[in-house]
Amino acid sequence: MKLLVCGGAGFIGSNFVRYKLQSDPEVKIVNFDKLTYAGNLGNLKEVENDSRYVFVQGDITDLNALNKVIQEHQITHVINFAAETHVDRSIHGGCKDFVLTNSLGVQMILDAVRANNIEKFVQVSTDEVYGALSLDDPQKFTESTPIKPNMPYAAAKAGGDLMCHAYWVTHKTPVIVTHCSNNYGPFQFPEKLIPSFIFRASKGEKLPVYGDGLNVRDWIHTIDHARALDLLLQKGEVGEVYNIGSDNERNNLEVTRMILSYFGKGDEMIEYVEDRKGHDRRYAIDASKIESLGWKPFYPHEKFEDAMKETIKWYLANKDWVESLWRRKQEWDEKALRV
Repeated sequence: MKLLVCGGAGFIGSNFVRYKLQSDPEVKIVNFDKLTYAGNLGNLKEVENDSRYVFVQGDITDLNALNKVIQEHQITHVINFAAETHVDRSIHGGCKDFVLTNSLGVQMILDAVRANNIEKFVQVSTDEVYGALSLDDPQKFTESTPIKPNMPYAAAKAGGDLMCHAYWVTHKTPVIVTHCSNNYGPFQFPEKLIPSFIFRASKGEKLPVYGDGLNVRDWIHTIDHARALDLLLQKGEVGEVYNIGSDNERNNLEVTRMILSYFGKGDEMIEYVEDRKGHDRRYAIDASKIESLGWKPFYPHEKFEDAMKETIKWYLANKDWVESLWRRKQEWDEKALRV
């Protein structure tokens, strides 16, 4: 397999690249990443000298660049992690970049896949495209749940997903779409909830919890996500959608208290703040379809606390990585203001 990984320098993408190189001695990987503020080649320092790995800087909205990298490296498979993902930024900072990357960028990849006879393309999406579930409703998102996004970020991701469906129906483009729940683990950008709260707690700062803190997410370790995606590259059926989750529903207060408990602190360190606009109440994933292919999470509900302790220890041991990423973010923001 000669695999093009779009967005491989980000959180989930870099974890996937490392996992794939470790688990498949025959694979060749080209990491194609724009290197925005959230993309960081430091995430892949341990594999940068691997002869099976190449980095190419590029933008998925640039069709010529996509065609060039596919042809030069004789790519057979494509997986796309490249996305603008921070929900708060899509609400408060404008949506243009979200639409360009999450919708138009996916269409450009689809065009490149068609033009170059790629064997399989996996589009990595989110359960947020389904909208919200209520707290008192036992149902979960299935692959047939209607797409009904409530936030600009999710709407932009849904645009890319729907384009994948249209290209499959119209052109039989060999694409698979995945909808995954909230990821956690090493190398996550520090503005996200879990790493942000880890560092606030470590410095004795209060943790700002939106609303009443009862919003529920299904948390999955990023390595379990990587394992699922690898399986779909090999055994997934083109034209299909697969939900990926670990049956690990937790509300934000549970996650917050778990982090505080690690540092020997309690509810006195929680600061309730105004709820986020359009804040979906609950997400829950029915992953039975991918489980039928033989996938099961290494970190299910009952192992979440242990996995969280490992995650906290990783961030505390890698403060230099975090500081370098914050500096990159500041440089990126300053550059954006000058444009």
